[in-house]
Amino acid sequence: MVECLRQEGVTITFGYPGATIAPFFDALSRSAGIRNILTRTEQGAGHSASGYARIQGRPGVCIATSGPGATNLFTALATAYSDSIPLVAITGQVATYQLGRDVFQEVDTTGAAEAFTKYSYLVKSVQDIPRVFKEAFHIASTGRQGPVLIDMPMDIQKQEMDFAYPQGVSIRGYKPTFNGHPMQVRKVAGAIGAAKRPLICSGGGVFSAHAEAQVRQLAEDCSIPVVSTMMGIGVLPPGHPLFYGMVGQSGIAVANRALMESDLLILVGARVGDRAVLSPEHLESNATVVHIDIDAAEIGKNLGTTIPLVGDAAQVLTQLIQKKPRGDWADWVAELDVQKAEVRAKRLARRPKSENTIEPNAFVRLLCANLPEGTIYVADVGQNQIWSAKNFSAHGRFMTTGGMGTMGYSIPAAIGAKLCAPDKTVVAVCGDGSFQMSMNELATMRQHGAPIKVIVVRNGVLGMVREIQHAAYGGQESAIDLSGSPDFGMIAAAYGMAHSCIHSIEGAEGALAEMLKNEDAYLLECVVDPREVTA
Repeated sequence: MVECLRQEGVTITFGYPGATIAPFFDALSRSAGIRNILTRTEQGAGHSASGYARIQGRPGVCIATSGPGATNLFTALATAYSDSIPLVAITGQVATYQLGRDVFQEVDTTGAAEAFTKYSYLVKSVQDIPRVFKEAFHIASTGRQGPVLIDMPMDIQKQEMDFAYPQGVSIRGYKPTFNGHPMQVRKVAGAIGAAKRPLICSGGGVFSAHAEAQVRQLAEDCSIPVVSTMMGIGVLPPGHPLFYGMVGQSGIAVANRALMESDLLILVGARVGDRAVLSPEHLESNATVVHIDIDAAEIGKNLGTTIPLVGDAAQVLTQLIQKKPRGDWADWVAELDVQKAEVRAKRLARRPKSENTIEPNAFVRLLCANLPEGTIYVADVGQNQIWSAKNFSAHGRFMTTGGMGTMGYSIPAAIGAKLCAPDKTVVAVCGDGSFQMSMNELATMRQHGAPIKVIVVRNGVLGMVREIQHAAYGGQESAIDLSGSPDFGMIAAAYGMAHSCIHSIEGAEGALAEMLKNEDAYLLECVVDPREVTA
């Protein structure tokens, strides 16, 4: 098993041991070149492997034992599955002769995880190990990427074999399409030439395909405006003149307006989820919809598609660029520019609602203005995510959990990102609710040398739930009060981290400068009025 990982170029794993995975951990501890990061929960291991994979561009590896170890990992696997992040998860299992007997810590791991893994294996022969690992990494990283689970019975881990690693993979029925169909590519080029108000919408699949350069080239060559889903933030630099922001329920007004008014919508690597496209029926009736995706099952699932185009986004866009589609949309771009300026002016005019608190949109803009180029910004879930997504303007990578929306994601994912890119500044932004879901991973940061900058947007409540309760339930607040939270300064001290707390935008500049010049881990509290909303 260890040699399989070495053959796949794995140098870091994220795992939490237990009895049924102990043989593998024993071999791992004796191997050179592969370092295991002991996280403080199995879910943290999965999220860290996800953050590592998103920066590395290849599958991350997470490890857990059987029973509760595996089930604790499930939330991270579901999170990765929703966002198409390549993972290989290795779980221990009871011995093969004990399967189905409800022995200690036995769970039908592959069966339970079927709904949120791309594929799974229960290995029952030691001879299958090389083939299974080779296939697992191939499946996780090709086509629509995602998590693959390898469930390893304890007795199989203890057996011996003559090792030979396969040179290639041939899986019947699994043949992802990479090149776009030439006729469909020509149709898209023709649709661009005929359009009056074309628009590109980039999703997280652009990052999976490493197609950022191709999206930018198509947009610039043709002067086509670009919007993004939350997972597609950063495909174009936030300050790019052709970028108009994030679409969706919590999106930017000009981006949503562009989406609704376009007569040609080119979707690239986007799921078209309910929070990204609010009125699919309107688009189906009023626009030519082009959907480019490597997963044919996604095309037409949530939005009727006029021209489907299955393939790898980088390859398909390269084919499309070679067709040199052109058109004149100067009036359309100028109209969007006016709207973008108006929206920006309104956002900048916002003021704090009370003294001794910080207006969160202004804070995120100030934070981004101070971040060094190449920073990796990891947002958690809740109001902090929306404020981050709406105002992200740093020249770096924006990461969050979009499909599953898993609280507690940012800190372990940021740890994985930092260990993959130790020279990059990595910032994890979370609310005081999500912080307390994963603050035990501060020990992982300390033990394994991952000095990330943690920013806690503190308002003392579950802010997003409060918004929903005030919007839809008559303002009756239920189960959102975070009274009893610890002193975060003392938490930081307990983990050997520097700490500061800011209550005003005037004090933020100095605090951010202090945080960013500090080479070690840092915890910064940003106090926000609990009445602040994301609208």
